[in-house]
Amino acid sequence: MPIDNSIVHQIHKKPDGQPASLTLREQELANSEALEQLLAGLIETYNSKPNKAWGYFHEESGAYPFSGWLQQLIDEELDFVGFSKQATEHLKTLMEGSNLALGGHVLFIRYRQGMTAFLIIALLHHTEGVTVTEELEVAAARHLDLSALNMAARINLTEWKQNASSKQYISFIRGRSGKRVSDYFRDFIGCQEGADPEAETTTLLQAFQDYVGEADLPAEELKGKAKAMTSYVNSQSRQGEQVALEELSGVLDEENPRAFYDYIRHKDYGLAPEIPADKRTLNNFFKFYGKADGLSISFEAHLLGERVEYDEGEDALVIRHPPKGLIQQLRNRKR
Repeated sequence: MPIDNSIVHQIHKKPDGQPASLTLREQELANSEALEQLLAGLIETYNSKPNKAWGYFHEESGAYPFSGWLQQLIDEELDFVGFSKQATEHLKTLMEGSNLALGGHVLFIRYRQGMTAFLIIALLHHTEGVTVTEELEVAAARHLDLSALNMAARINLTEWKQNASSKQYISFIRGRSGKRVSDYFRDFIGCQEGADPEAETTTLLQAFQDYVGEADLPAEELKGKAKAMTSYVNSQSRQGEQVALEELSGVLDEENPRAFYDYIRHKDYGLAPEIPADKRTLNNFFKFYGKADGLSISFEAHLLGERVEYDEGEDALVIRHPPKGLIQQLRNRKR
């Protein structure tokens, strides 16, 4: 992924209500192998986050100036360093209004993936660790903790400029239910939520259920389509890509690749040609799960009738070829 511009600044702030301060870098970062590794790790971590939301810019205003600065950057009226400084100063101001906000390093990277340009912004923190030096000594080592990433946004610059009606060219990590600590970061970007991944995925699954139900498919064919759908959607999610309904339709039926896509359009489920998917909603839909009296069981739906059978008469669940780790635990228990 070619990197066009990158820079990092630092906001010094503790969650104690005290004023924040800045350390601003004066030049862009030089492209290096370390920077490329950081971008790759950041994108991998970002894509794996389940609690992302999708949206689009508020109209530019004093409260939401970010999109105006970004437009100036694209129009070359503002250089990347100047853009990032203004943005970081604005983020600092918003952080001061949130007592729980914690400072960190603000990373800006503009990069390309194929023909698509992106800007990713992340607030990063360090963690303490240990390393073994060349002299074989054990020493303390600080490094960026990408696993704790919870403040980040990615803007599809190409879609923003080429598709004026889009409402999902921005994605950002959304605070977990009941927590509004990260709202200031969403307001910093000036993003309002458009597509809801959970709702969109639920609608897609309902459309799929209606489609296969009307087709009255044999059990084996139904399992195959469900498995294909799960595999495709999870693959798109891992890559940080949206689900393209026309492409998904081709995955479900190679002989009639537009069948599912045309069904969705004809029935008017209100889905855009591309939607953000929620893996948790998808996986729960295609799983059986139960928990009671100290027993917890879950398995993917396509295993029913193959490795898992339910005997209604005996009210018994038969599991063939259980996980090896479980077998070993049971054997060890008998010894």
